[in-house]
Amino acid sequence: MIISEMLDAKMIKQRSALFGTKWIMLIIREILVHKILRYGELKKNLEGISTKTLTEKLRLLEKEKIIKRKIYPVIPPKVEYSLTYKGQALQTVLKALKQWHEDWD
Repeated sequence: MIISEMLDAKMIKQRSALFGTKWIMLIIREILVHKILRYGELKKNLEGISTKTLTEKLRLLEKEKIIKRKIYPVIPPKVEYSLTYKGQALQTVLKALKQWHEDWD
């Protein structure tokens, strides 16, 4: 496979728009580490994130089928977030990023 096919500019642009935002990879990391998290746990673990931003990013990740949201029919409402199979596959990307950081930092 030639480099231009591996590094498709359109794909890079699309994925950079998603993963290049401040909180996305941190949200994925938190769910990857803890497997299942409720909204309040995510908010607590992601120091400095606003309620609005967390909600927007979770909706985006759900739309992209990277996370799934499970709603329990109880009062008060209980919602849990976990990674889909597609989301779990990002562990490889995070490991590669960590290795690159260790090699070049």
